Amino acid sequence: MTTASQPEVLRAPLVVEFPFTRSLGPVQSAFLTGLRHRTVLGVRTTDGKTLVPPVEYDPVTADELRDLVQVGDTGIVTTWAWNPEPRRGQPLDTPFAWILVTLDGADTALLHALDAPDPDAVHTGMRVRVRWAGERTGAITDIACFEPYDGQAEQTPPTPHTGTFDEDPVTGIVAEARLDYTYSPGGAQSRYINALADNRTVGERCPSCHKVYVPPRGACPTCGVATTDQVEVGPAGTVTTYCIVNVKAKNLDIELPYVYAHIALDGADLALHGRIAGIPYDQVRMGLRVEPVWSEGGRYPDHYRPTGEPDADYDTYKELI
Repeated sequence: MTTASQPEVLRAPLVVEFPFTRSLGPVQSAFLTGLRHRTVLGVRTTDGKTLVPPVEYDPVTADELRDLVQVGDTGIVTTWAWNPEPRRGQPLDTPFAWILVTLDGADTALLHALDAPDPDAVHTGMRVRVRWAGERTGAITDIACFEPYDGQAEQTPPTPHTGTFDEDPVTGIVAEARLDYTYSPGGAQSRYINALADNRTVGERCPSCHKVYVPPRGACPTCGVATTDQVEVGPAGTVTTYCIVNVKAKNLDIELPYVYAHIALDGADLALHGRIAGIPYDQVRMGLRVEPVWSEGGRYPDHYRPTGEPDADYDTYKELI
């Protein structure tokens, strides 16, 4: 079928958020432990340069680096960019400048925030110093930010660091990654989602190869032409392949184990994925005929269940695996 009217393209706020956990080697461990003690450490390369932040391998020679040195907590801004609208999780909640600052005794620049009243107060070459956080935990945020500084540069070379700060070094970090944005699925998937609200599954046909894509992509990936003809498929379909899930997902209240499958709906040339229920997980199989069970309110299929029909012959779905 072909629809004449074009529905409004959908848009919705979307948040992608996850904690990233990583362990630290001896160099990064010393660097973050040092910040907890209001000390900035760098590492010396084989040609005598001091890198801040320190790395474990020389970026030029790939030699292992372990020669830690202490540098100053003051330095010079090498470049900057004004941030008029701070976002969630950034160092300051008032307008500030992102800066690259070369600390006294260092040969490379550190990225951080500069607390300044306006962009006119910031310039390349200005002197700045660390403003330490009141409570420090062994993270880059132990440097709360930088602030303008009128003092002179430290003339002493970096000081060798040979010991440890205490018996509780920082050995790992958890970085909370988060991305806030507005997502639009585009015209084709907007039509698909609007049809789901009516308990219908609608794909789109390529006018060249005549394949029906569900969910539709807006264009045929093979022919590269727009898919404009809408085709209602299903509601029943065939399990082409599947996996048994044994790991619980956050905020997903489904008893383990359960099955997610690729399902080729009748009339579609692309399999979509969905959860299989209404049958023991170890009885799910390729060729199983299933039908949708709609969520409360009917906005989307909550899961698929067996129809009771005989299994589909392999040759009818082998191209859709």
